[in-house]
Amino acid sequence: MGVQLAKQAIDLGIITTNGEAMLAFYRDVLGFRYLREMPMPGGAGVMHQMLCGDSMIKLVVFPSVPAPAAPGGIGGGAGYRYWTMTVTNIEEMVKACADAGHKIAMPVRDLRPGVRIAMVEDPDGNWVEFLALG
Repeated sequence: MGVQLAKQAIDLGIITTNGEAMLAFYRDVLGFRYLREMPMPGGAGVMHQMLCGDSMIKLVVFPSVPAPAAPGGIGGGAGYRYWTMTVTNIEEMVKACADAGHKIAMPVRDLRPGVRIAMVEDPDGNWVEFLALG
């Protein structure tokens, strides 16, 4: 038996020490709907919860972390390296990211007929993929 989902989306936790810039990227540039700020247990940090469709993005801000994620996007190391949003306004989103000063890791390009992709970096260097169908 596989997983029996109670919600048709995922929650994604992003750990950072760069809270202000990361919050501005996800909330203000990408336009995620901000829900709330919650203190982390023990007062060690704070969690900002935002919605991307039905998925919750949990931006966890700590004063320090044991080790930063390996830079370099897909080829930079093992583990979770990027996540994807299927959008209808790929050019607009890439331009908004560039206009806000964020690195475009991969400009909009055709992956195959009817599928276009682009990747941008958030302020911590995590890669976010935009996928457009049709």
